[in-house]
Order: sequence, then structure tokens, then C-alpha cells
Amino acid sequence: MLGRRRFLQSTTTLAGLAFGGIAGAQEGSADCKPVSPAIASLKSLKGEAQPITAQERAERQEKARRLMHTNGMDAVLLMPGTSLRYFSGIKWRESERMLAMILPAKGQAFFACPAFELARTKEQLANSPQANSPDIRVWQEDESPYERVTQGLRDRGISTGTLGIEETVRFVFTDSIARAVPQLKLVSATPATAGCRTIKTTHELALMNLACKATLSVYEAVFKSLREGMTESDIHALVHAAYEKVGFEGDVDISIASNSASPHGSTQAQTVHEGSIILLDDGCSVEGYVSDITRAFVFGKPTEKMKTVFEIVHRAQSAALAAARPGVSCESIDAVARKVSTDAGFGPDYKFFPHRVGHGMGMDIHEWPYLVRGNATKLEPGMVFSDEPGIYIPGEFGIRLEDDMHITENGAELFTPQSPSLESPFGRTL
Repeated sequence: MLGRRRFLQSTTTLAGLAFGGIAGAQEGSADCKPVSPAIASLKSLKGEAQPITAQERAERQEKARRLMHTNGMDAVLLMPGTSLRYFSGIKWRESERMLAMILPAKGQAFFACPAFELARTKEQLANSPQANSPDIRVWQEDESPYERVTQGLRDRGISTGTLGIEETVRFVFTDSIARAVPQLKLVSATPATAGCRTIKTTHELALMNLACKATLSVYEAVFKSLREGMTESDIHALVHAAYEKVGFEGDVDISIASNSASPHGSTQAQTVHEGSIILLDDGCSVEGYVSDITRAFVFGKPTEKMKTVFEIVHRAQSAALAAARPGVSCESIDAVARKVSTDAGFGPDYKFFPHRVGHGMGMDIHEWPYLVRGNATKLEPGMVFSDEPGIYIPGEFGIRLEDDMHITENGAELFTPQSPSLESPFGRTL
């Protein structure tokens, strides 16, 4: 994301470049930021977001316990990251100091944290099942946090058995835990953590739907604000100004002209000019749940080749959506989309469509499972995926269309309408 200083510099530059003034801002205001009329007209959506409750987190913990029992785990250890926030509400920056949540298959969860972080830990547990009487084992700077973990496990009758370690926990912590409790077998906690997070509740789907709605509104306002000569930094400034208006934190990856021929863009500087393809890719976060949307459009008139490639990518995206339903494999969705591009002459295989067709989504923008060859995981209701085929022609341009779909009882549905065309990428209303 842009830092505040860079953001202000970019928006100030943009004002002189494109608009020559500040739309809708009071003269002399220190906090005003120059925005286009399209961005100025955006409304805040923040009031529509309903936070995850302590009761929901209690249900998550109980589901994790059932999965731990099924997978032979006596407890699971979580450290700062998405899963810790998912189960406890704690949003914590990763550090060399251990802060951990240990969720046993039986008994109360407990926490280990630095003594000087006790008040902040309690504060962040305010919306968790442990809010009223948390068991927090503190350690001073000259003490071992691993002794606190070991003692907490022993207090729950766990001195041998199996401890699941959340997959993003760094090796230095895993190794230290293994040394502290050598009689415990350490395994991946993914069957319990992913087993909970992969299937979204109605509330989670609503938050993701709102994130998608916000992102598409931002992209549309940015599209209407483009001017010839703009740089990627100028467009970044537009995007961040638009997200401020809708009330959520978001970001964007931008590819202009030939930079779009690489799926993740290029460091080569490009500016908007007549006939430029522009790709906007990324999303925002709503109460911890994300969107991931890509829109491709042309500044001016597209060539016939651009329109042909767009139509092929659009058909591939539609084919993946139509194929997605409970019981089919993740890899089959990729195969269906890839067949469309290959049959249209953009093959073989990964040559022009070099990435998988999609990935799981939730609190992380990329999470399990992945729509890729070799993944036999079956789709289930409540799963959420990106649907993002693309065709990239080296030295010329690339087109990717990405919307987010959730699996229903009978098929799959997109949170946002598909893009109709390069010239009118937001032709349908939300």
C-alpha cells in the first residue's frame, strides 16, 4: 500500500495533471484530498459491515475441536496471523516475541504472551469466547514462553500426544516448542484450521459480497477518472482516494499497455495513452474478509485482436463458473477454462494462459483450496474462489477477467457481474 506521504504526493500531482482543482473539498482544509467527480460521488459502505461476534468464534472453536478429534490432535497452537484472528479476534503483528493461542481438543483455550502485552492481549480478546475469564500465561523478557505453553498443556492433561502447529508458524518457534515438549508429536494443524476456514457461513459470505461490491464501485469510479498521460502512481492515488470514500482499506496492482502481457505486471514505467489496455487487480478488506477482482479495459478504442482475446477470456470465465458445483474436483474447473483458450488457438496448455484459473479466498486473498491441475479436492457449498482466466501475448498485451464465486447447493454464483466488454467494463449495475 502507499504510505500516507506518498499518497498525498501522488494525489497532489494528480490534481494538477487531470483536474486542476479539488472537487467537493473546502478551500484551505488541511485534510482535503483532490478527487475526480466520479470518486467524490462514491458513498461510504462501512455501515453495512457487521462484525464477527464472540458467539461465532465460539462455534468456530467447537468445530475445530471436532476436526481435531477426527484427525487425532490433542491441541492446536496458533500464532499471529489469519487463523489466530479467525478463532480469537486477536489482530497482532508478527514478532520475535511469542504470542500464542493454544486450543485443546478438550478444555479451555489458553494464551501465552509477553507480560508487558497483557493489557493489550485482554483488550483484543474483548470479542472472543474467552473475553470474560481468559487464561493468559505471561512471561517476562528473561523467561521462556515455551515453559508457559508446556505448563498450560500439562494443566489440561496433555503431556504426551499430538500438537497441531498452524501452517504459518515460523520454524524458530516450532523448533523451540519441539525442544520444550519432546514427548509431544508435532503435526500440521491445517486439517483443523483449513477445515473451519474453507467453508464460509452466511455472515462471512455477506462480508465478502460487500468487499466485492466496494471494489467494483472503486474500479468503476477510477475508470471514469482516467486521463491520457496518467502513470501507474497516478492511478494508485485514484484507487486509494476511492477506497477512502467507500470506507474500507484496499489496494491495487496496475498494468498499463504492454506491462499487461505479464500476469503480475512489470517495473517498466508506462503511461496511459490512446489504445492502452489497463488492468486493475486486487481488492479490499471488510471486517477481515477480502475481495479479489480484476478488470481489463481500454483507454479509447480497442483493436479487433484485443476484442477477440477479451471474448475468449470471457467464455473461459463463464465456462469455469458453469462447471463449478458441489462434488466436482478443483482441477476440473481449471481444465474446463483452459480448454476454451486452447481450442481458440491460445495453447497449448500454459503457453498463453500460464496460471491456474483460481484460488480459494476468505480472510486471506489466497487460501485453500486451489483450482489447479492435480488438486482432486471436491467443491462444497460455502467455498469461495476467484474465477480468473487470462491470455497474455508477450510484447503486446494481456487480458484477465476476475470475479469471485461462491459454491451453492446447486452450482456457483458470482458476487459481482461479469465484465461485458473492454469498452464498457461496468455495463451492468450491481
